[in-house]
Amino acid sequence: MTMKKLSQGLTHAFLIALCFVWIYPFLWMISASFKTQNEFFEKGLSLIPESFQLDNFIRAWNEGNFGQYFSNSIIVTIATILIVLFITATCGYALGRYSFFGKKMFIFILGISIFVPLEFSIIPIFQLIKDLGLMNSLSGVIMAEAGGGHVLFVLLFASFFAQIPKELEEAAIIDGCGFLRTFIHVALPLSKPIIGSVVIMQFIWTWNSFLLPLVLTLSTPELRTLAVGLYALRGENIVDWTGIAAGGTIAIVPIIVIFLVLQRYFVDGMAGAVKG
Repeated sequence: MTMKKLSQGLTHAFLIALCFVWIYPFLWMISASFKTQNEFFEKGLSLIPESFQLDNFIRAWNEGNFGQYFSNSIIVTIATILIVLFITATCGYALGRYSFFGKKMFIFILGISIFVPLEFSIIPIFQLIKDLGLMNSLSGVIMAEAGGGHVLFVLLFASFFAQIPKELEEAAIIDGCGFLRTFIHVALPLSKPIIGSVVIMQFIWTWNSFLLPLVLTLSTPELRTLAVGLYALRGENIVDWTGIAAGGTIAIVPIIVIFLVLQRYFVDGMAGAVKG
């Protein structure tokens, strides 16, 4: 019994140490955002600042133009999530509830698209956005971010909708609902766990997206998102490390808030997907 408790204690200690190593960069970034430049270089690895300097946040927000970048990120992220939700939910509903010619081939093509890295598709996306006349605009960034197969989301919705009893649809049809009303008023409200999972994952991906916003807003700095604006804090000769740390802390706060608010739906959505 004693050996069992000792073994459990060692296991817990190992996991706690591993967890600390895992989250140390995150804690270090938050700590560095409160340090002075001198303290940053003299005690760079320390997690406890001598005094909490809020000047770094003020400098990042005002001089780093993070207020504008924050607004741009919110606009791009919300619009992208709405478009992705609409596309993946309707596509998943069709795949999960109906049989049609070429369905398996469609799923196969959708599946293999997940193996195409973003870097390989950046040139076609750039050319497409340029041909649409959306270069150097938030609309172009939104369209680029919302593009792609979003295979995981489509399969999550398809798996969930496939489990909905047919009696619900039949009852809606008897009540006079067509395809669209059945989808909006019956199927979609039941898929809140999947919607929550999609919102969280797409929010993180779009909020942290760097390459597409960088390429599509090169000549319009005022349209940068937070991730691109954070990179812009790095000067050619002088690097404002504490300002960058403060900017990173500002950028990560909305992600934590969204996850805490929607974590229940995220867990339910993942559990439902695994079960399906």
